[in-house]
Amino acid sequence: MSEKNATCALEHRENDSTTDTESYSLKANENNPQAWLTVLGSFLIYYSSYGLINSFGFFQDYYQRTSLGSSSQSTIAFVGTMQIALMNCLAPVSGALCDSFGIWYLYICAGLGTFVSLMALSLCTLDSVWKIFLIQGILMGTSIGFAVQPALAVVGQQFKHRRVRAMGTVTAGCGLGGVCFPIMFTRLLRPLGFSWTLRVAAFKIGFCYILAICISTSRRTKRPVKDVCTSLLDYRGFRDPRYSTLCLGIFIVQFGIWVPIYYIEPYCSAINPNASLKGYFLPLINGCSIFGMVLGGVLGDIIGPLNLLCPTGFLVGLLSLILWLPYTTLTPLILFACLFGFFSGMFIALNSPVIARISPKEKLGARIGAFFSVIAIASLVGTPIGGALLPKGDDLAREAYRGVILYSGGTILFGALVLFGSRILHDRNLRARW
Repeated sequence: MSEKNATCALEHRENDSTTDTESYSLKANENNPQAWLTVLGSFLIYYSSYGLINSFGFFQDYYQRTSLGSSSQSTIAFVGTMQIALMNCLAPVSGALCDSFGIWYLYICAGLGTFVSLMALSLCTLDSVWKIFLIQGILMGTSIGFAVQPALAVVGQQFKHRRVRAMGTVTAGCGLGGVCFPIMFTRLLRPLGFSWTLRVAAFKIGFCYILAICISTSRRTKRPVKDVCTSLLDYRGFRDPRYSTLCLGIFIVQFGIWVPIYYIEPYCSAINPNASLKGYFLPLINGCSIFGMVLGGVLGDIIGPLNLLCPTGFLVGLLSLILWLPYTTLTPLILFACLFGFFSGMFIALNSPVIARISPKEKLGARIGAFFSVIAIASLVGTPIGGALLPKGDDLAREAYRGVILYSGGTILFGALVLFGSRILHDRNLRARW
């Protein structure tokens, strides 16, 4: 669920290559082993950073059942959504810093920040949600924000003809991390306890960062960081009704699309606390999202990203209402987790390509940067709004989640309807490739 963060700096870098060819020579390096080692390094960064963000559903469930049971689900969700918002907001900045200083300084700072935040979280008493918010939301979110964008940007420096394949390999890391981390947390929690589980994760992530630093290469531009930063964002695109309507539709979808990732585990605890598959629904969603991201890129090239984005949004919204809302047995919920993960991964992977499709080439990176800086607002407040519909306490019945599920499915469907309006604004001929 991560390709969006690449394009800001990557496309900006491509445009700069016409005037700064010495700095950004996009010669084909596909057969160079060092280029593929850089892909592996970026994969490890996505696995250990974005994958950790995708695992917050485990923390949401754990905090609610233990020390923060008196806090509302909405308040706890702010911790995870702050990570997503910071990652989106810092993407253009980290891309500019990568251009000017290279990748290693950013990886070192991000790795140390993530390691320290996990260690601090393991040592502090979890008696206040604001302690967790500062450590896990602010410190960890900022650290991850300075790693995710550059990890994809350096791959763009190494590849031209095989860039989509290389970047697709990197983005698969977030899905794999979203599978492995929740399973690891669930398995280690009982024998080791919460604190040592976090320490094991910290050392694992530290190893991934060290290996990525050793095997990754990057190039630097001769332009000073101030000059690079001045052209990061371009909000003038919102004057175009096509662009503004498209951004509005995706903005609305963002309010509901993260809700199942945060609340599927607490919901399963409510309907069947002793279920054998409890703790595995979040890995199912993240694992299936990998296939959705890959297939979304392939189909988007064939029929057009906007033509695929609209029906995908409708499907994601309908799944919550058809498979999640009415059922409490395991089989429909497993089917929901798989299908939701697949189509939500496809939807998120199409965000950058569809914005790029309607943006001028010379302003592509700046338009995408402006788009995701706005989307960060919906990412921050959307899931907590859903949590606000739940009563306080850790002993919630299944009926308490009806409002959350309706909120998630309803906002996604409404956003998909706005996206369809944007498609009509582009071309009334629905067979046209957009």
